[in-house]
Amino acid sequence: MRVISGEYGGRRLKALDGDNTRPTTDKVKESIFNMIGPYFDGGTALDLYAGSGGLAIEAVSRGMDLGICIEKNFSAIKIIKENIDITKEPAKFVIKKMDANKALEFLKEEKAVIDLVLLDPPYAKQEIEKQLAQMLAYNLLNDDAVVVCETDKSVTLPENIGALVKTRETTYGITQITIYRQEVGDD
Repeated sequence: MRVISGEYGGRRLKALDGDNTRPTTDKVKESIFNMIGPYFDGGTALDLYAGSGGLAIEAVSRGMDLGICIEKNFSAIKIIKENIDITKEPAKFVIKKMDANKALEFLKEEKAVIDLVLLDPPYAKQEIEKQLAQMLAYNLLNDDAVVVCETDKSVTLPENIGALVKTRETTYGITQITIYRQEVGDD
């Protein structure tokens, strides 16, 4: 597993041993960022189920100003910290050890504004619709926010979740990538 492109391109990342996390494969990661970027001009990325931190690190490598990594597994937090150390820019990352739903409450209190949401929950515990609705209710998403959902290919996500509109859906093996963009009306 490595950083695909950008400032940290080519750097090797560590993954947690065992079945607790499923790091996004390099092929899928490259495809995701080609669909949504591939590069960014600043902004904040939220990796709500960070695992190894690979998606947030890739987002910052490609131009995001800040990557917020949320993870509840202590061993995964250690790997995220080691991977962020590889970037030599720890100030560009925030790591929080907490449950994803508690993290949304925390981000609301912090008045966070997110430009890119990366959702790769454990396949058995998907709460994507509920969590995206919560993000909208808490006004956490920037007007032109992009949401990337990584699920099992058997999962069918709705066309719309509040103001979020599905713009693309692609399957890679057993993995499905669904992209949402926020649709903001003209006032």
